[in-house]
Amino acid sequence: MGVNGDVSNGAALSPTMKRPIQEAHSPAGASPRLSTPPPPSERLRVEPSHAGSSRNGRLSSRSTDIGLDAVDSALRREIGRQHRESTPGASPSRKRQRINALFPLALAKTSKQASVSCMKTGRLRLHPGKRSGPPMGSFTFKEVKLFENSIPQVSPPTMSPEHNRLSHGHATRSHTPPNAPPPSLPSNLTPSTPHKNLFSYMSPRHNIAGHPTPSRTPQSRHGPNLDTRSEVYSLSPVRYGSQQLLLSPRRQPRAVSKVPYKVLDAPELADDFYLNLVDWGNANVLGVGLGSSVYMWNAQTSRVNKLCTLEDDTVTSVSWIQKGTHIAIGTGKGLVQIWDAERQRRLRTMVGHTNRVGALAWNTHILTSGSRDRTIYHRDVRAPDPWMRKLVGHKQEVCGLKWNCEDGQLASGGNDNKLMVWDKLSDSPLWKFSDHTAAVKAIAWSPHQRGLLASGGGTADRRIIFHDTVRGTVVNEIDTGSQVCNLAWSKNSNEIVSTHGYSQNQIVVWKYPSMTQVASLTGHTYRVLYLAMSPDGRVVVTGAGDETLRFWNVFGKRPGMRDDGDGGGSIRLQDWGVIR
Repeated sequence: MGVNGDVSNGAALSPTMKRPIQEAHSPAGASPRLSTPPPPSERLRVEPSHAGSSRNGRLSSRSTDIGLDAVDSALRREIGRQHRESTPGASPSRKRQRINALFPLALAKTSKQASVSCMKTGRLRLHPGKRSGPPMGSFTFKEVKLFENSIPQVSPPTMSPEHNRLSHGHATRSHTPPNAPPPSLPSNLTPSTPHKNLFSYMSPRHNIAGHPTPSRTPQSRHGPNLDTRSEVYSLSPVRYGSQQLLLSPRRQPRAVSKVPYKVLDAPELADDFYLNLVDWGNANVLGVGLGSSVYMWNAQTSRVNKLCTLEDDTVTSVSWIQKGTHIAIGTGKGLVQIWDAERQRRLRTMVGHTNRVGALAWNTHILTSGSRDRTIYHRDVRAPDPWMRKLVGHKQEVCGLKWNCEDGQLASGGNDNKLMVWDKLSDSPLWKFSDHTAAVKAIAWSPHQRGLLASGGGTADRRIIFHDTVRGTVVNEIDTGSQVCNLAWSKNSNEIVSTHGYSQNQIVVWKYPSMTQVASLTGHTYRVLYLAMSPDGRVVVTGAGDETLRFWNVFGKRPGMRDDGDGGGSIRLQDWGVIR
């Protein structure tokens, strides 16, 4: 059949009819091969279908004919529209890119079945591909009209940014569409969803220097490696460590009873800061100076006995010897008396001071006294002489004295705000501390650390200062907020108890060296000027100007100690009498 051959209804075009299609793919400006118009009697009519016939166009040969130029023009328009709807940058004359080897078999099979179904029904249900179809020369004209631009095509799977960098070699270069077919990929790889995230986080432990936010979430063999406790993911302004501290159960401090288990009336108990009128002896007997008399209260029997009454004088201080039943009494006239408490008789009276003796301290057989006359005397109770050493160093009344029997050092405090440390029986002080700004009455040596001395200041100072008497330095200090009247170290634990005056009149138990409060006890209505500790170290007694003595069970027993104490002179709680 020639170029102008007849076309019957429903018949396929001859190969010579493919030339207009080839001319449509030829470069612009090329002259068409068919220049002779067809005879008027041999014409072809294309009957459009209803709306949407661009997808379901059909061929029909009816009585109305059109020329070959019309067919050529129609094909040009059809191919031009197909060209516009194809992927930008694809050239009609360029060969179709080879389908990637990773194209899924199931999808390819589905496309083939859809093509066969379309050939039978003349309809196509798949979405149009992103690239132009195969060369027009591989299909008949009827196939072109059936598929048009909806021939199913398969685009290569989208690769992750990391894979694109490996494939193209340039991370910042864009190839859309690529100018060359993509390189073949290993067959063991399968398409997957890209790993590019809009928001990527990473635990600080995986942080890379210079890249605080990685391109993707760190992965591990068991899934995402996320540390939920990291501050990177926290929405709270409180750090994780602080949250754990706040949520953790609070450690309960040692339980201390807030009320005294015994209260004794002490009429005429002087409200004088510079006196020391209460002391608890090793024989478990409490000595109290009331007015001009001295009374003894036995802790085991709860019996009270009167030791003595001074004629035309007042009691200003009392102090028990470390071992034995002897008690020293200082008077307002400057005398020092030694009494045998067991036999209730006076052994001797020693002179030397010209004013009241407000402080007494024992070191075995050496009795040291401090007076308002600003002097300190060392007395050997075994010698007939009234005193053996006279110490002059304070400028005002000496109101505090304590011996450290293990090291042989004496600490003295005065109303001149000075704290002095004397070595044995030396006439000159070893150390002078001027840290306090008020009178120093409260003095205590630590039984747990060598050379550790605690001292407390009066109303204008309110501090407890810890000194190292080996090096002569200040170790620590704490502001208690009120006047410090007395200090005593616990014998059983590394704790210290202090009594206070203005303005809270409290008893405070401190944990050393942190100086955290273990307990704060209140009850006295006047300054707590007097403090003494039981021989076993478990109970303290306090006295105040409200003329009461209060007993507090603040310290536990010594590790390894029996409940009945170390000896016959220790305290047994069941032996205490009824309050008042």
